[in-house]
Amino acid sequence: MRRTSPWLPVLLTLALAAYLLPDWRGSTVTVPDTATAPDLTAPASPPSTAQPGGSPPAAAQSNKPALPNELPPETLALFKQSRPATVQVKSLNPASNTGGLGTGFFINDAGDVLTAYHVVSDGQLFEVSTLEGRSLQARVKAFDAARDVALLEVRGKGPFPFLKLTTRAPRVGETVLAIGNSNGDYLQPRRGQLLALGVAAGRADFPQGTLEMTAPLEPGDSGGPIIDGNGQAIGVVSYIRQNLNGTTRSSYAVPVVEGNDLIQALRAGEKRDTPVVGLVLDPTHSGQTEPPGAVVLRVARNSPGERAGLRGCLADESGELTRLGDVVISVQGVSTPDANAFIQQVQRYRIGQTISLKYLRGGQQRETTLTLAAKRQVTDLNNDSIQSPCDSR
Repeated sequence: MRRTSPWLPVLLTLALAAYLLPDWRGSTVTVPDTATAPDLTAPASPPSTAQPGGSPPAAAQSNKPALPNELPPETLALFKQSRPATVQVKSLNPASNTGGLGTGFFINDAGDVLTAYHVVSDGQLFEVSTLEGRSLQARVKAFDAARDVALLEVRGKGPFPFLKLTTRAPRVGETVLAIGNSNGDYLQPRRGQLLALGVAAGRADFPQGTLEMTAPLEPGDSGGPIIDGNGQAIGVVSYIRQNLNGTTRSSYAVPVVEGNDLIQALRAGEKRDTPVVGLVLDPTHSGQTEPPGAVVLRVARNSPGERAGLRGCLADESGELTRLGDVVISVQGVSTPDANAFIQQVQRYRIGQTISLKYLRGGQQRETTLTLAAKRQVTDLNNDSIQSPCDSR
């Protein structure tokens, strides 16, 4: 019988466990000055809603037909071979009563699971659910926030079925298989073709150098494996690009190769966080001021930005914007004409380094210095419970 985790009955506000990189035509997102933001959504995406935690779907549900179409025999065989090594990953933060849902996969028989970092970045408790019906508690063993990959260590007796990581470079045009948990499906396949290697995300807060695919992935597939025809994992699902109708245009995964610097660091237990100021930036007004700069929407509590006295926007009692936030125009003397440029400059420095910012407030130029913090230390940075990002009068 399947063991039920004691914390799963808590109502979770499920963060979208996949990056949604919207089509840029008229889309709006809120940009924190960090490389990980699990709830970036296109305008048509519905907000997260409170849902009960619980067990994976019943066995009958797990045998649903392949999505979106029937798999050819060779891909079906690959799916059946690889599926036992994939898992559903649940993350919970009891302090904020929020959580995340994603995918992962074992990379050794001892119980190490690769997943996307943004699936677990804000969590404190973690559970891994396997195809055979086991629910195992886990901990974050290592992560690389900028590359959006994390390694979990499950607490349970092995050996576990696992996927080998590729030792060769992937080839454009080859057929790839993803296995994930989107749209309420439990460990189901998504098939596609590899379109490009080393793709630039176009935004500094998303991982760079990814694999681009046609596989129709959705929120919930993040952290799942991208598998080649040899049955080896070549990538970890990270984000998707959607059009304004919410349809996935293309999907992206962080490449993984056995023995490369990323995998070696994760196996060694390294935790590589990203430096932040603690600002949530305004995507509507950033780059539109004169002079152009990164406009502050909200300043996270207990952050370097708050200690430096930076201010976000102001709204009246009805929620109407009455004042823009501070406009950051340079970092260490380098111009930051928009939010993306600001994030790029901050990420050039290390956690603990002191940097200078020039910013505008009420048309007057000011300057401040602050010491960069690790993103995980600024727990308010991605606080979804805040209804309005502006301070009220």
